Amino acid sequence: MAGKPKEKTHAPATATATADLVLFRQSDGCAWLTLNRPERANSLVPELVKAFRQGLRRAGEKAPRLLVIDAAGGAFSSGGDIAGFLAHAGDPAALKAYASDLVGALNSAILDLMAFPAPVVAAVQGPVTGGSLGLLLASDIVVMSEAAFVQPYYAEVGFAPDGGWTAILPRRIGEARALEIQLLNRRIDAWRAHALGLVSSVAAPDEFARTVAKTVETLCRKSAGTLTATRALIRSAERREEIARALEAERQLFVERIVLPDVLERMRRFNAGAHRVRD
Repeated sequence: MAGKPKEKTHAPATATATADLVLFRQSDGCAWLTLNRPERANSLVPELVKAFRQGLRRAGEKAPRLLVIDAAGGAFSSGGDIAGFLAHAGDPAALKAYASDLVGALNSAILDLMAFPAPVVAAVQGPVTGGSLGLLLASDIVVMSEAAFVQPYYAEVGFAPDGGWTAILPRRIGEARALEIQLLNRRIDAWRAHALGLVSSVAAPDEFARTVAKTVETLCRKSAGTLTATRALIRSAERREEIARALEAERQLFVERIVLPDVLERMRRFNAGAHRVRD
């Protein structure tokens, strides 16, 4: 399944202050943010994550009934761009600073999503790997294509988990499952993700856009005040503060490990394509 859902009633996405890396559009009282780096599987770099946060601020100013986040191309997001890390590998201080900037920005984006003043729907048309899972964990409703899956890859590349893999995921699916998935690098297909409670609904690729549109329409018929109140109670400031502390612990360990010789070597092998996925 390629790209974001396209419906005739949707206004076309246009580049704004978020630049071309994240596209913003409005339609029928809903705001849409599209990750738009398909040539790199929407992998995360500081510029993209910061553009995403800018898009969230702009969307919030429009006071939408709900926010939808989606992605262009075949992947939702492959997590942190390893080429970006390797570009700084020659200078440990620069690599640490780059990693801290990226993971710190991602943590802020996750918390921004959780604090957004309207319900958030994630439309996931393709794979979600690494720290990009945080965008799903911070969303309220997740619609996933059968072509999509979730996979950590941390144990393969050598990174410490980020994006809420330890800060949020264990509370959602239990510690034992969270550990198994990460330690064994389990690939979680769409239906398994649904069974675990990570996904609200699953659609065949040719039904994906229609399912997203129906989900949006259903939410828009509900009481906006009730949706907002429910979300505010579940994603309370106290809960977000707790998550923020756990995300910060992820960032610190990620930065600590990123310069280790074994991690650098694993990144080089992974980036060269020597790594092969094993379920």
